[in-house]
Amino acid sequence: MIELLTTTEMAEADRLTIAGGRPGIELMERAGVAVAQLVMLERPRGSRIVVVAGSGNNGGDGFVAARLLAERGYSVRVLRVGDGTLRGDAATAAQRWTGTTQPATAEGVADADAIVDALFGAGLDRPVEGEARAIIEAMNAASSPIYAVDLPSGINGTTGAAMGVAVTATATVTFFRNKPGHLLLPGRLHCGRIHVADIGIPASVLDRIGPQTFRNGPDLWFERFPRPRLDGHKYTRGHAVVLSGGIDSTGAARLAARGALRAGAGLVTIASPREALVVNASASLAVMVRAVDDAGALSDFLADARRNVAVLGPGGGMGARMREHVLAALAADPAVVLDADALTSFAGDLAALTGAIRGRKAPVLLTPHEGEFGRLFSELDEAARAPSKLARARAAAAATGAVVLLKGGDTVVAAPDGRGAIAENATAWLATAGSGDVLAGFCAGLLAQQMSVFEAACAGVWLHGEAGNEAGPGLISEDLPEALPAVYRRLLSS
Repeated sequence: MIELLTTTEMAEADRLTIAGGRPGIELMERAGVAVAQLVMLERPRGSRIVVVAGSGNNGGDGFVAARLLAERGYSVRVLRVGDGTLRGDAATAAQRWTGTTQPATAEGVADADAIVDALFGAGLDRPVEGEARAIIEAMNAASSPIYAVDLPSGINGTTGAAMGVAVTATATVTFFRNKPGHLLLPGRLHCGRIHVADIGIPASVLDRIGPQTFRNGPDLWFERFPRPRLDGHKYTRGHAVVLSGGIDSTGAARLAARGALRAGAGLVTIASPREALVVNASASLAVMVRAVDDAGALSDFLADARRNVAVLGPGGGMGARMREHVLAALAADPAVVLDADALTSFAGDLAALTGAIRGRKAPVLLTPHEGEFGRLFSELDEAARAPSKLARARAAAAATGAVVLLKGGDTVVAAPDGRGAIAENATAWLATAGSGDVLAGFCAGLLAQQMSVFEAACAGVWLHGEAGNEAGPGLISEDLPEALPAVYRRLLSS
């Protein structure tokens, strides 16, 4: 289930299912069953369960869960938030509940053994205020586990934003498919364990909806993942070129080069200024080193068609020299990965970079972190004002014609055609110097093997996360390429 549905798309999935003959109250009943089952699995019979119910369909799901839990021997009461008006299926669900219903108060949740958060659904798009804010704060202050219905109240399901205040759940039960807000930060931090329940929506509705957002994992890109052929050789696996900085900043390029080699590129060469040639050569074994002093020399070096991907930016230095090298690489034929200094060197002149990208046939991948993204795309209103990290990356991809990989704990990849993917497998230990340089190398290694650019970026991000998990606590960036063989063994054997 790799598709992620925005709140609008999820509403359409509901609508199509109901139009196809399945009553809405049946979907609500099955949603309530899923919530009740999780509570029953984790809390003993007789526990005091408080259901905090809002006035929408999320509240209706809560009423169903309350009824089922009460029927199975739990002590249940419902706390209502709002004016008491329920409509449609939610009203039907409330009428089937014959137990206690009270106005929501902080005291009402204080003595609960568990809380079911059925206040707001995934579609919340306004700041939480007044009575709702007070009860969310009370739920968070209670010592009880909280089971969120669909999404923790206060989190926007499409953007992952916290709308002023949000429930911090122990577990979340969502329906049919995850929403982007389950994976994007800060939403993911509020969800706890996420359970996706089948409530009777057929997968065929996805053909009508055509979702463009996906969970980043092997199911998204594995069919296009490169595998060495027995009759192949190093040249058929591609040749990555990594531009090095000066003598005092060679480490980043060497990390990227090692990453590209471990990811499967047949050959990797560091294009080094002559002053740093000895340093780069003495620290490299399988990675080759060649003298490349200026943009003209880089153009000549990339003229060999076997050198099919170039990485610029890691430790390369900012300014006019880097700009010249980037434009030279973009004027050549290889795929290009631009990271770090290569991006910041175009801050304030996005048009120059965009013009060079749009005039070429080979793909371009931009791999900024948040700071680099802000500097490069500050003049792009669509990116600056977009409501979510994924939306900002999509705006940048559409504007430049490049695939944009926006790094972080919830790394996103966006393509100019609107496709987007959100990662969820990264460890916090990846926040260490040089980690992003290795990621650029992983992506370049896959591009060298002719993997398409969106899939290569997504696979590179996932491999980076898995390598971080493999290396574990205390990892440093040098560990990541060395962890990749174990990750490959698991991936390819599966």
